[in-house]
Formats: sequence, structure tokens, C-alpha cells
Amino acid sequence: MTLRVAVVGSGPAGSSAAETLAKAGIETYLFERKLDNAKPCGGAIPLCMVSEFDLPPNIIDRQVRKMKMISPSNREVDINLVNEDEYIGMCRREVLDGYLRDRAAKLGANLINATVHKLDFPTNSTDAYTIHYLDHTEGGALGISKTLKVDVIIGADGANSRIAKEMDAGDYNYAIAFQERIRLPKDKMVYYEDLAEMYVGDDVSPDFYAWVFPKYDHVAVGTGTMQVNKARIKQLQAGIRARAARKLVGGQIIKVEAHPIPEHPRPRRVVGRIALIGDAAGYVTKSSGEGIYFAAKSGRMCAETIVETSNGGSRIPTEADLKLYLKRWDRKYGLTYKVLDLLQTVFYRSDATREAFVEMCDDRDVQRLTFDSYLYKTVVPANPITQMKITAKTIGSLLRGNALAP
Repeated sequence: MTLRVAVVGSGPAGSSAAETLAKAGIETYLFERKLDNAKPCGGAIPLCMVSEFDLPPNIIDRQVRKMKMISPSNREVDINLVNEDEYIGMCRREVLDGYLRDRAAKLGANLINATVHKLDFPTNSTDAYTIHYLDHTEGGALGISKTLKVDVIIGADGANSRIAKEMDAGDYNYAIAFQERIRLPKDKMVYYEDLAEMYVGDDVSPDFYAWVFPKYDHVAVGTGTMQVNKARIKQLQAGIRARAARKLVGGQIIKVEAHPIPEHPRPRRVVGRIALIGDAAGYVTKSSGEGIYFAAKSGRMCAETIVETSNGGSRIPTEADLKLYLKRWDRKYGLTYKVLDLLQTVFYRSDATREAFVEMCDDRDVQRLTFDSYLYKTVVPANPITQMKITAKTIGSLLRGNALAP
């Protein structure tokens, strides 16, 4: 027999999973509802993703080597990458996602332009799942009803995952991201040539940060907030537009986007022979809001586990086999999520603590540790003296923050 795997959703998570499966010779079906879809997203990717996922230079719009952190009182802290070969990649999601999807298809994944709307579950551990979907290739927007039988399903269909609902994966808190793409005059784009900005303050987000990230010929200006504050999202977007106003003079809005973003992993990420990855699983980090790398990595790790436990597609993996992917994921990244959750709890609770956060970012040791962990996804412990210095700096910044906050 040949194992049949359906991957639902072709963002970085789904496409990376499909690519890995197809390379192994496993019969792979990659479903995507909108082939031109572009998720509202800052589009920042760490340096390690470029090499690890073999991304060509034309995928990267900008190589950002300067970051400007701006506090509630408009104190600016400049963070510069010291090594010439280091940068944060800025991408447009429609370009990145399209490249990864097309690469998976070229390697053998069967790309299906369709909306998956229902699953029929088997009554034992070996019979097939039946996927009910509307095929848009032949039926246009309405689609033609079709079915497909597969042995394993990977849900990579985002925060509003249909697969998660079908498998009763449970709910999670989510945030709302809102973003405007603004085309600037050439003289204004020069400022953002290799620089990105992050603003913090209750006027731009009570929960996260707002951003101005440069792309090929425009900037992405956006913010995010938790579900409970979603009624304020346009007010918060007006806040970041106001804070960055002088740098956006003459800009023209070319696109407005909004999308939910998960805030923690779902209660159940593997049920039977169905596994969730990326946003569908809830793999967006607190504090930084990063999700692209973790989506792609989770897709690859899940697929690698399927290839391994199915003996290259010669047997049907079990629920226990798929849960091996979860154990590996949680062991590798669980601490990262906990640390960033703690940072958000400590530093985003008031404008005073946000002032402290920006002040801390002015410290070279803090910058080096932060960028090492972001760029390379490895946390190198500081030596005891440096660690004591950072701890003292944190306490001092929190105390001074109360005096600095507007």
C-alpha cells in the first residue's frame, strides 16, 4: 500500500508538510481555498529560516538590519545588527506562501484548489477518512462537490481551522491583527530601506506592539489586540498611524487586511490520525507575535514524524505515532513559548512597564541575547555576571518606567 495524506491549507505550515511528504514518495494532497490568499502579517522571518528552508533571495523584499523601538513617551531605542551577514527578512506573504506551495507541487504534492467543509471519520484505526470538499478549479467560486479518501489528515488551515472543528480540538483565545499596506513616495521609502519600527503603548495596543515593516515598494503598518478588545482595533490602527504620521506623509493605502491570530496551543492537537500544525495548532508566540517560522517548522516536523513512523509510507501511523510529533515539538520549543508568555505578562501590562521594556532594549547584552534567540532559534545562556547585570537592569527599568510613562 501507499500511505495517503491530505494537508488542508497551503501556508508555510501546510506547504512545508506537503513538501516533506512528497519528497518521501508519500501520496500527498494539498488543499488550498484561495491560491492568491495573503494573510495579514508583518512578514518578518528569522535568518535561520532562509537557509533551513532553502529560500531564494527574491523571496526576501528587504534585509532589515536596524530596528527602532518606540516607547509610549516616544523614547526611541535603536537596535542594530552588528554582523554584516545577519538580517531579519521581510516578506510579502503572497510571495512566500506561493513559492512554498509551488515547490511542494513540483516535488509531487497534488495541489487542489478547494474548500474542505466536512470529514467522515472511520470506525477503526485503519479505514480511511473521507474528505468532503468543493472543487473551485472546475466549479468557480461555488465549487463542485467532491470527496477524497485518505489515511492521515494534517490541519494547516489557520486560526479558524475547519479541521480543528471537525476533530473537536477545542478553542483558544485569539488576537485580531489589522494591517494597512501603504505605498510611500520614494524619498520616504529611503528611510525604511533596511529599518523596521515597533511601537508600544496603550494607544496602539493594550496587549502587543504595533509595527511599520518595509516591503518591496510599500510599508506594512499594523497592530493587534486580544479578542476582548477587538471593537477597538480601528481606534488602535489610528493610533499607530498617528504615531508614525510624519514618516508616512504622502502615503497611499493599497490594501487593508485583518485576520485572527491564535494566542496559545489548542487543547488537542492530535486526535486519531489527524494532526494540527501552524496557526491551526496555535503556534504563535506571545510577546513577539511570531508565527511564520514556527508554522513552517511544525509542518516539517509533523511530516517527518509521519514519514518515520509509517516506514516511508508502507504502514498507517497510529494516534500514538502522531503524538510523537507533539512530544518533539513541545520538548524543542515549549520553553520558548513559556518565556515569551512571561515577558508579555510582565512588560505589556501598563505603559510604565512598556517604558521599562524599551529601556531594557537599549542594553547591548539584552540585544545580543534577544537577536541570537530570534535569528537562530537557539537560546545561549548568558554568563553569570551578564545574567546578574540583566536582572538588575530589568528591576531598575521597571522602577524607572513608572516615572517615565505618560
